[in-house]
Amino acid sequence: MSSPFGSWPSPFSPARIAAASPRIDGAAFVGDDIWWGESVPAERGRFTVRSSSGDEILPAPWSARSRVHEYGGGAWTADADGTLFFVDAQDQRVHRLTSGASPVPLTPTGPAHGGLRLQQGRLFAVREDLTSTPHRRGIIEIPVDGSAADDPDRVRVVAEGTAFVAHPSLSPDGSRVAWVEWTGDRMPWQHATLVISDGSARTEVPTQAALQPEWIDDQELLFSDDPRGRWALHRQRLDHLRLDGAAAPVDDVDVDADTGYGLWVLGNRWYRPLADGRIVTVRTNGRDEVVVIDRDGGARRLDIPADGHVSVDAVSGSRVLLTGNSSTTSQGAWCVDVESGSAQVVAGASPVHPEWMPRASELLIDGAHGNVHAFVYPPSNPQASASGDELPPYIVLVHGGPTAHVTGASSAAIAFYTSRGIGVLDVNYGGSTGYGRAYRERLDGRWGVVDVDDVIAAARELADAGLADPARIAIRGGSAGGWTVLSALVRGGVFAAGISRYAVADLRMLAEHSHDFEAHYVEGLVGPLPAAEALYVDRSPLTHAARIAVPVLLMQGSDDRVVPPSQSEAIRDALAANGVDHEYVLYQGEGHGFRSAETIVDALERELSFLGRVFGFTPSF
Repeated sequence: MSSPFGSWPSPFSPARIAAASPRIDGAAFVGDDIWWGESVPAERGRFTVRSSSGDEILPAPWSARSRVHEYGGGAWTADADGTLFFVDAQDQRVHRLTSGASPVPLTPTGPAHGGLRLQQGRLFAVREDLTSTPHRRGIIEIPVDGSAADDPDRVRVVAEGTAFVAHPSLSPDGSRVAWVEWTGDRMPWQHATLVISDGSARTEVPTQAALQPEWIDDQELLFSDDPRGRWALHRQRLDHLRLDGAAAPVDDVDVDADTGYGLWVLGNRWYRPLADGRIVTVRTNGRDEVVVIDRDGGARRLDIPADGHVSVDAVSGSRVLLTGNSSTTSQGAWCVDVESGSAQVVAGASPVHPEWMPRASELLIDGAHGNVHAFVYPPSNPQASASGDELPPYIVLVHGGPTAHVTGASSAAIAFYTSRGIGVLDVNYGGSTGYGRAYRERLDGRWGVVDVDDVIAAARELADAGLADPARIAIRGGSAGGWTVLSALVRGGVFAAGISRYAVADLRMLAEHSHDFEAHYVEGLVGPLPAAEALYVDRSPLTHAARIAVPVLLMQGSDDRVVPPSQSEAIRDALAANGVDHEYVLYQGEGHGFRSAETIVDALERELSFLGRVFGFTPSF
């Protein structure tokens, strides 16, 4: 069947995308069972815990979600007997749930908790108290018997202060705890310290941007760090709290990949040691690969579907639980036997047919600031085609962060566009993780310049290659990605339309209302205030909103605490004052990211209708 690009009939309806949108959040071996966390879009994004035996472990209305550092993570864990420990989304207290009983609180009211870790029967967490002045955070040990629920003094404080902390790890003899710590004036991917404490004294290991300490035995600690420009595994020998020499790389040669990325959330694990001394680890260079590092340093790649944002959640003997994205399946959880290489699907991971969802091609663009990495998804539909001389419209996706990255993963949300005849270009602009520290630091001091130059260069590359209709290229992004969308529209000349989700529009407004975790983030991306105030004004899309001359769709959550509605509404008002074609929708009850099925459906319908109206095609729903 021949029909114009953008109007092809597609089985990927907005309702199907919403139903296919559950996010997997960690996995664990629980006796002979496997449990995993999963969002429920039909229940406004509630996070539940499910079992491979078919049970829902955490019933409605309970939801396991942490607010620590605003982005949370590590909101649940479990023991081998089937006891679930979780952070409730509503009160941020840690609760215990046993079979046949109701959840019982383990922590007092007030502080938020996250990064839960159960080790040797002892429950550790990251605690954040935003009611104190100044705000305080720390590593705590929580009695599992519930005795601390009404008695804060029963909580054992391992470390506490104004610094940010993550990844508590208990030594095998139970005498010491290691963790990662950083001060609020720098982000953890800029500088983070590895700390070890026995409760009375602490030792700091010299590091650049440490991640995820794990004990091999009482005298040796593993962690990831990037002193050579790539996050890689290191070993630190110890004599109790004294360092026995400098940390040494696990690999004898430099590997052009990262084991680790931006510490936005508390639950990610990029490697796990096995009992026999081998290490299962993730290496990222755009896409992920999972390898087994032998005791002699040799590495063997596991042939598995997971190749994007992979987390090594648990190990048991030769089995390892992995969660993440894939370029050939939907998001999922896998149980992999490192001996045989066999991979069993635990959750999600539905195969994607290539005729409907083409594998992304990696694109390397020669940009103004160096090479730019991107993934291209051309239109694909086995039941439709366009006329011979028509070029397809494209939508350029801009990830948030901006210190984050995309991996070329398969996605029903991308197939929503490509199956209708709209190509997708997903850009890892300068500043993205996954390509080393130098690429990540390319954005330092130049946010609103490098990212904009890079997405423009990527779009022009498609048009110059004859792959996209240069008159029908749109740009879409959320949060920091929305900032780049608006900044690119201000620049003009390339994009014919923009879709902005909860976007940063005014840097001074962002700095004024930013939460603790990102309080000084913009200073590194632009400059310190008040010295750089003129630069904040000049870089902000709101300052130059009069230059935007193409249609814009603005979407925003009413309860967004990271980028409040005032940002989108300021742009809306400026566009209205200038007579620019625009649409604005405020989703009640949504925060920084849309979670409910109803919102996901409405947002997709609006986006497709908007593109059809602007680019002159009739969408098929």
